[in-house]
Amino acid sequence: MTTSRKSAVAFLLACASAALLAAPAPWFTWRSKTDGKQVCHQTPLGPGWEKVDGPYRDSHCTKLLIAK
Repeated sequence: MTTSRKSAVAFLLACASAALLAAPAPWFTWRSKTDGKQVCHQTPLGPGWEKVDGPYRDSHCTKLLIAK
């Protein structure tokens, strides 16, 4: 096996290993600054929203994510 081929195999194995360690993004409760409505979402909804609680494991914001 040539050096470049060994390097390519090592790179692919490293990428595959990193993908195995990846976790889904956490969910948060967000509150509207205009009407107080609360929603569960993974990313900020814009300047009119503030983060209230989280992180959660589920899309209903009921299962708190416990850090290991």
